[in-house]
Amino acid sequence: MEYVDAKSESNDNSCNSTPCPELVSNTNCTENSSVVRNDSTPKHQIHDVQKEDNNGASTTAQDQPRENIDFKVIYNKQRINVNFPLDGKVSELKNHLEKIISVPHAMQKVMIKGLAKDDQTLRSLGVTKGAKVMVVGSKLDDVLAISIPTKQDSSDEAASSANKEPLSQQKMHRKVLDKGMPEDVMPGLLGSKEPLPEFPLAGMLNKSGGKVRLTFKLEQDQLWIGTKERTDKIPMNSIKGVHSEPIHDHPEYHIMAIQLGTTEASRYWIYWVPAQYISAIKDAILGKWCYF
Repeated sequence: MEYVDAKSESNDNSCNSTPCPELVSNTNCTENSSVVRNDSTPKHQIHDVQKEDNNGASTTAQDQPRENIDFKVIYNKQRINVNFPLDGKVSELKNHLEKIISVPHAMQKVMIKGLAKDDQTLRSLGVTKGAKVMVVGSKLDDVLAISIPTKQDSSDEAASSANKEPLSQQKMHRKVLDKGMPEDVMPGLLGSKEPLPEFPLAGMLNKSGGKVRLTFKLEQDQLWIGTKERTDKIPMNSIKGVHSEPIHDHPEYHIMAIQLGTTEASRYWIYWVPAQYISAIKDAILGKWCYF
């Protein structure tokens, strides 16, 4: 029969007269693929090159060195050459300087056209090459210098502690107490607890027998220890503890030790502290209360 042949012939003629979609599509794909092969390297190689370039760019961005700057730090009449990143923060600079000038970073104040804040950068503060940056702050040893006990005092304290002798009966403390109550001592109240006054606590003595006053800067979280010679601003969070005992023959007053370090030699002793403020002092320093 001729039916099959006719159908086959019809299909052939149809494809010849009007190109089949499948053929057009295949033809285009063939042409496009040939263009790719003739115009560039294989796709998988292109992909690998692009990936390598991207990785290289990323690595370069991460490894890009920070721009450093040379300037001078003025501390305690010393001129110190410092090289530090221009985009480094003041807090980072304080940590760097702590290793050089031995002043705890929390006790440093960096002055660059005024007091610099910890989150500011040297660039934002306008520090340029050769600029002078002033730093103020007290070393822990300087704070304790006027209150460090002698070797004999330390021996006496150790012996008294072993015997659990009250502080006011210990030889090292009697040396101060026996001088008598200061003329300007604040009134002491036994059996009373009062909040810290708005004015500094004064009329007290330190280990060397010199006048001392305490100012509580709660908004700055600082304790200011003032003497005739100097005022040391101590961050509250750097104080390790506070210990006090009533004075035996004057229980309305206490002997108080502010622990500035980890050893017995780092205790700052204060005498004739009014008893009614002891609890408030401890709460303020140790952070038991919230102040607004």
